[in-house]
Parts: sequence; structure tokens; C-alpha cells
Amino acid sequence: MYESIHITDWFYIYFVENNGMAFGIEWINKLLLTLFRLVAIIVIAWYIQRVVNQTPRVKIGYIICLSLIFAGATGNIIDSVFYGEIFTQSTPHEMAHWVPVGEGYGTWLHGKVVDMFYFPIVDTYLPEWLPVWGGQHFIFFSPIFNFADAAISTGIIALLLFYRSYIGGDETKREQLQSLHNR
Repeated sequence: MYESIHITDWFYIYFVENNGMAFGIEWINKLLLTLFRLVAIIVIAWYIQRVVNQTPRVKIGYIICLSLIFAGATGNIIDSVFYGEIFTQSTPHEMAHWVPVGEGYGTWLHGKVVDMFYFPIVDTYLPEWLPVWGGQHFIFFSPIFNFADAAISTGIIALLLFYRSYIGGDETKREQLQSLHNR
């Protein structure tokens, strides 16, 4: 079992190496995932630069949401590019430790992303009388994630909640909303 720090009944710091995407989702191939992440942060950086040049017409909150997504994606890409080169392979009995560059478990672009926040807010057994799932163990919010994942998720949720008109590209609707806001 990996080392964990029990903060409260519903919050742990828990060492997990994630070989895939957010919440442990594995995707095609590690090299393709890393290259996809690199392209994504380049495109996001280009888009942020473009949006910043339109700042009088674009709300700062929108830029902050994009920046959260960019910062989180950059953090995860740093892990996946370098982690395999500078850390040993962890085992269920020993956590990875830092080694000189090139002595790690993997090569450039093939590293894992370290996740550490675990919030099992509700950890219980479902009542026996419940059809199909009765008596089964249930954990509400079981993903283990890192700060970068939290930044990406927060940025996306805020975009969807507060800046949906910017996402759809509906320039007329956006200008109408902006003029209403300026009155």
C-alpha cells in the first residue's frame, strides 16, 4: 500500500502515480497522450494570447478560466515529460524517489502524473433494501487527483457556468450581454 496522510475522515494526501488522464482514465498510448497534451497547451497559449489582445471586449474572468486550464495542463505535462527520467519506479511497498537525470524508470515523454488529493466525502455501505446495489460499498467522490487537475476542472466548470456565450462563438449574443453589463 502506498503511503498516505490521513487529514480528516474525508480528506487524505495519498500518493498515486497516474499513467493516464484525469481520474485515472487511460488513453491510447502514453507517447500519444503526452504529444496531445503538448499540442493542447500550445493551442491554449495561442488562444489566451489572442483573447488578451481583445481585453476591452473580453471579461477578465474568462481569461482567468482559460489560464487555470492552461496552468493545470502545463503542470500535468511537466510531470508526464520529466517524471520518468528523474524518479524510480514506485512499488506497492516503496514510493518513488529522486535519482539523477536518465536513471529513472522511463524515458522523456513517458512519465506518469502524480496525484495526491483524495476526498472520500461519504464512505459507507448502501442499505440492504436498495434494489440491485443493496449492501454494496459506496464511496462518494472517489477519484484521486492533483492540483493541476483541480485547476483544469475549476476552469472548465467556471467557463460552462459563467462564460457559455464566449464558448459558442456567438459574437452578437456576447456583444448584447456586454452592452447590458456596461449600462
